[in-house]
Amino acid sequence: MQRRTLLLSSASTFGLAAAGTAPAAVPALASEGQSPATALAAQLVAGRLRSEDLVQDCLQRIEALDRQGPQLNSIIELNPEALDIARALDAERARNTLHGPLHGLPVLLKDNIATGDRMSTSAGSLALDGVRAARDAHLVQRLREAGAVILGKTNLSEWANIRSTRSTSGWSGRGGLTRNPYALDRSTSGSSAGTGAAIAAGLAPLGVGTETDGSIVSPASICGLVGLKPTVGRISRDGIIPIAHSQDTAGPMTRSVADAALLYLALSGPDAQDAATTQVPPPRPGEGMFQRQALRGARLGVARAFFTGFDEADALVDKMIALLKAQGAEVIDPVDLPQPSPAFNDAELAVMLYELKHDLAQWLATFAPQAPVKNLADVIAFNEAHRDREMAWFGQELFTQAQALGGLDTPAYREALALCRRQSRDEGLDKAFQAHRLDALVAPTGGLAWLIDPIASDHYGSSFSTLPAVAGYPHLTVPAGLVRGLPLGLSFVGPAWSEWKLLSLGLHFEQVSQARQAPAFTPRTVPL
Repeated sequence: MQRRTLLLSSASTFGLAAAGTAPAAVPALASEGQSPATALAAQLVAGRLRSEDLVQDCLQRIEALDRQGPQLNSIIELNPEALDIARALDAERARNTLHGPLHGLPVLLKDNIATGDRMSTSAGSLALDGVRAARDAHLVQRLREAGAVILGKTNLSEWANIRSTRSTSGWSGRGGLTRNPYALDRSTSGSSAGTGAAIAAGLAPLGVGTETDGSIVSPASICGLVGLKPTVGRISRDGIIPIAHSQDTAGPMTRSVADAALLYLALSGPDAQDAATTQVPPPRPGEGMFQRQALRGARLGVARAFFTGFDEADALVDKMIALLKAQGAEVIDPVDLPQPSPAFNDAELAVMLYELKHDLAQWLATFAPQAPVKNLADVIAFNEAHRDREMAWFGQELFTQAQALGGLDTPAYREALALCRRQSRDEGLDKAFQAHRLDALVAPTGGLAWLIDPIASDHYGSSFSTLPAVAGYPHLTVPAGLVRGLPLGLSFVGPAWSEWKLLSLGLHFEQVSQARQAPAFTPRTVPL
């Protein structure tokens, strides 16, 4: 194996500090972190690796693992210009002209993020197959400005999993089914399924997912990754095919906390097209830098109501909580934070459906005016006309429910939105943070990967994603280890705008736990 391929696939690469070649533009990564992407960045800076070679290695791994071999089916489309972009970036580096901290690093994007290039932006739907976005999403502009190579688009749960109540995560009409690299017969979760599987398998060093509720943190947990869902407004929503503007956000999915921080720095920033990004408060002292030994003295609350109920998984989480205590964290166990009520869940779904109908039409008009569908009603009609390919596994009852709703001035929508914000923030997370003076809440991110079941659909268990998703607050998941060969993540949820606190806590936990293990591509986990 060539050295550059070993660097990409190894789980034990070193950080920028160890290499002694940290770019000045990455202060947060200059002193800590063991990570594939930052190690590769160091190799690029030192001249021991070219971006062209790195992209070629990614393409070879995609062919070997995604198209052949275990056939993960995580990549929905490759960027035909990736190698040319890499060569151009290598030439600029040779002239000592650098774009930014991602100069020459390949990045995979979920296929609901607009790229104004030769790739489609389809949300996995055949209705948008071949439709090219009019321009880059704001976050894609930022990635290009930081020097990233957009390697390709990843498969996803079609329309980010808002089409049906009995969908199969990781399946789309355009992309087919993505498989979990830890156990090929088990779900990747969703909707950022392809990003999760691809980054877990080392098909690229960096990946971007999107989340409305759980779509970053759940596949990250189930695929043994670090996933960061930022505060809504940290990263522009411009160009992301929407579900609901009150909850949608993009975020990093990586194999280490340092890599997540590297990508987060590039993605986040103000955007005139997204008013939420202008509400970001001024930087706090130390923001943009890792806090050393962040667990020491941190106040962490254990959200016991969100444990999985599976004794082996919960025992692993308790072991990790003991590790947090051993590192000097003050652990309040338990905190009073109940599971969301049925009324709350109904209100969240209502908000999503109202906003979906409104927001999707706006996205199509702005980014895909040439598309054959102009609004949700057109998408519903397209699916009916192509039922054999689009609805072979499940239907579109959520779409039809959304289409029957009124506009965003409807009293029912406003009441549902007010209930969601009150119960997720004032009566939920904020109440817990303030009552116990917490830096963060911790809990298992969710359950273990379930067997793929296209008839009975997904078998979701407990999840810690909903409250921070509805509140719009940051949520970081970090690998906590394996249970019967399947990954489980530990969540750190904090108040609004506390991403760097969570990243620091997650980095310290990652360093002392060393819990992530590479996937084994097991064909099946249940003997027949």
